[in-house]
Amino acid sequence: MATLRDIKRRIVGVKNTQKITRAMKMVAAARLRRAQENMVNARPYARGISSMLQRLLKVERDFTHPLLEEREVKKVAVVMVTSDRGLCGGFNVNVIKAAQDLISRELKSFLDSGNLSLICIGKKGKDFFSNKDINLVESYSDIFSSKLKFEFASSFISGIVNKYKTSEYDRVYMVYNQFKSVAQQITKSEQILPLKSTYENSEAANEASVDYIYEPDKSNIITSLIPQELNAQMWRVLLESYAAELGARMTAMDMATENANDLIRSLQLTYNKERQAAITNEILEIVSGANALQEV
Repeated sequence: MATLRDIKRRIVGVKNTQKITRAMKMVAAARLRRAQENMVNARPYARGISSMLQRLLKVERDFTHPLLEEREVKKVAVVMVTSDRGLCGGFNVNVIKAAQDLISRELKSFLDSGNLSLICIGKKGKDFFSNKDINLVESYSDIFSSKLKFEFASSFISGIVNKYKTSEYDRVYMVYNQFKSVAQQITKSEQILPLKSTYENSEAANEASVDYIYEPDKSNIITSLIPQELNAQMWRVLLESYAAELGARMTAMDMATENANDLIRSLQLTYNKERQAAITNEILEIVSGANALQEV
């Protein structure tokens, strides 16, 4: 049975842990505001580039480009974006589970034949898959710990494109967490190469029928837009993932702080009961001793 001193030490320990979780929540909240602002600013640009490219592809139906052509899929790559640190609830678990589901279901034949490559952005994904029977070809850490830069997104996607052009990869998937709210993230699995035509918006389709004047011609515009589209989408994915990570950490630390409050209250109640019992026992011993002296 725990002594009063043991219970007191536990209360002090939980209070110290609570100070840490409260501080981590405040730090995550401060960083989240900036990350959310960057993410919100990047979304319209990425959406605009994608919409413009899809409109042009709708008009220029005979346009061909290496990054648009569907070819026989012999080798695939999966890019997984996790965090570098833990203590962010189910953020990393959800991404890792989604990547495992994608690999074990849709891409199982490529995994069994050794034609599947995994690329991890974030230390947690690398740590999980480093001991698994999978071809982990690249990993990047400390991307989010320091200041997240567009140059990394641009150089990373350029490397993927080069390997796609040389047929090292025939299809590339991206698995990441999309920011929805502070308390909720959406795990996404998307094909990034070859680029898919997603021209389904009827309003945009009507806009495509408008006779625009293009300078230079449509083909040159599409050729210049494709790398910008990939850069913008990769940058958006990194910003979404970082904001989602901070939101998940803020929520997790808030819950940890509340749980610490509940635990402190429970321990304090236990401490008071044990202390009351000890005082009662001492009173009984004193009374018993006094009665024994009177009988003598």
